[in-house]
Amino acid sequence: MGSAPVESAPASRELSLAGKIVLVTGGSTGIGRATALACAEAGADVAVTYATNQAGADDTAALIRKLGRRTEVVRTDVTDSRAVTALASSVRTAFGRIDVWINNAGADILTDAAADVPWIEKLDRLLSVDLRGTVLASWAAVELMRAQDTGGVILNMAWDHVAAGGMTGEYAQVFCAAKGGVYSFSRALARTVAPHIRVNVLAPGWVETAYGAALDAAVKQRITDAIPLRRWARAEEVAAAAVFLACDAAGYITGQMLMVNGGDVI
Repeated sequence: MGSAPVESAPASRELSLAGKIVLVTGGSTGIGRATALACAEAGADVAVTYATNQAGADDTAALIRKLGRRTEVVRTDVTDSRAVTALASSVRTAFGRIDVWINNAGADILTDAAADVPWIEKLDRLLSVDLRGTVLASWAAVELMRAQDTGGVILNMAWDHVAAGGMTGEYAQVFCAAKGGVYSFSRALARTVAPHIRVNVLAPGWVETAYGAALDAAVKQRITDAIPLRRWARAEEVAAAAVFLACDAAGYITGQMLMVNGGDVI
């Protein structure tokens, strides 16, 4: 007489965030805006933060409302622990909880006047915003989610090059210093807060943002030729990966880094 069959989970689940509350830091433009909109399209209500670009954040919020979802816009300096604590409190007051916290805010050292500042200042900006800001926001998310019966999901942004040291040159060095820290911190955090909270990392490669649009055409083509898929990612493709990691279909994934880089094997 055989044993009773074990009921298995469905092979796949809908990539839905229906009924979820999502917070996206740095939601004014680029990957942050695309991620906020993708989460709203998947059924979530979405709060977005900005540091200086209020107009961009307001535009993101307007697009979220057009999708029929609720939204809040909060100005936040993610390098300030008190501001991050206030952010968590503000969003919880507005929505009752936070199910998914996506740390997308990052310092711009690539475009406009920021590209011309000294390397030490570029490093300081990245370590302050990208690394310290991610750590502070993740800690705030953990404190909030531990008090929720449903736990939550934290998603942090790194860079695909941190897996193998990146390219040559100072830009690779400073980005790997900051984003490599995000990657290692997130893995350690995932082990600490499991099983109540999942923590994962998104590691985009070359993405069509303001930097790509302004890049010298020959340099951009040389980079493109090295990518197996022979093109740069769209921000919406990175956002789609974020929705996957945030939703219940990824419920058995934690402490991992998903590289969205067109197959670039570094």
